[in-house]
Amino acid sequence: MTERSVVVTGVGVVSALGLDHGAFWSALREGRSGIAELRGVDPEQVGFRYGAQLPEFVPAEILPDKEDQTLDRCVQVGLLPAREAVADAGLTFDAELGARAAVVTGCAVGGKLTEDGEFRKLYAENKKRFHPLTVPRVMGNAGASRISLEFGITGPVFNLSTACSSANHAIGHAFWLVRSGAVDVALAGGHEAFFCLGHLKAWDALRVVAPDTIRPFCRDRSGMILGEGGAMLVLETREAAQRRGARIYAELAGFGMTSDAHHLTMPSVDGPARAIAAALHDARLEPEQVGYINAHGTGTPANDPNETKAIRAVFGAHADRLAVSSTKSMHGHALGAAGALEGVATVLALHHGVLPPTANFTEADPECDLDYLPNRARAQQVEAALSNSFAFGGLNAVLAFRRA
Repeated sequence: MTERSVVVTGVGVVSALGLDHGAFWSALREGRSGIAELRGVDPEQVGFRYGAQLPEFVPAEILPDKEDQTLDRCVQVGLLPAREAVADAGLTFDAELGARAAVVTGCAVGGKLTEDGEFRKLYAENKKRFHPLTVPRVMGNAGASRISLEFGITGPVFNLSTACSSANHAIGHAFWLVRSGAVDVALAGGHEAFFCLGHLKAWDALRVVAPDTIRPFCRDRSGMILGEGGAMLVLETREAAQRRGARIYAELAGFGMTSDAHHLTMPSVDGPARAIAAALHDARLEPEQVGYINAHGTGTPANDPNETKAIRAVFGAHADRLAVSSTKSMHGHALGAAGALEGVATVLALHHGVLPPTANFTEADPECDLDYLPNRARAQQVEAALSNSFAFGGLNAVLAFRRA
């Protein structure tokens, strides 16, 4: 069977930069960060003071259905961008299309706010019973299932949990489902909301969170900044999109994934490099066709030079002509949702011909010697772009996009 061309026709985002993809893109173009002092958690109890949390997120105001108001925040930040993405694509799911559609989400940690609240009742308040809906609220597939219910999607529906590569794995597998003909349309992305004491204590113990802000690829970088949110993309065949006159943001052309088989938390160079090369091969792209990479760019001592070396290993001399940026410098590291936020950023960069910057940039680390677009967006049309995600556990997932 001839492989089908897969395009992005709708996007939706909720993040620290705003509650729709327009606000998200405006902040990225301006290099404006959503990182601020923590709300709802005492920083004295966790050892760091800053995070990238959603602004003014009041479920009762934007989720009129009372049942949706009782969902864990993690599920809510998956449902909202799914609604925006479907509306943005101008799609209507009848029974026939619903049966030929998929939902594939990336969610690494699930309903931590519900879990934290119930454990507090048990251990601190000596309550004897959990809420009867605790399990449906905390399960990792709760978002995928709620989105499926929302649109009557009865084809493949599942969630992938691969730490910080979850969303890229989800988008990549959804892409392969559409390209192969298994389905005609897919909603794919990721969602996370985990700003509660118990989960933040775990990150504090790892000593990888920055005390002030994230400075990817900089000499004085001191760690990551956690973020929450969700993003979804509508993927469909180019033929179907053109037939209904849909706007095409970009083509999703390839996907590559590898495992380091090296260490649970320390990255390698070889695994990410092989994932980048696999995405290029799957997309039938030559390295010289790529003009921009949305980097994993966590701002940690280990990731940034390793990622730089992996890019150089694949692109050789062309690496010096690549534009590379980490949008985590603005929306934070959203764990399982990170790749979805960054995938939408990459799609919008191709669509608008503007490459988002690396914010908070000071002085480059000598080991990080690429063009990281410091602090200012760049008006530049590129033919193709990559979005990198590299996870704890050594799991790497890279998406390759072409300009429409």
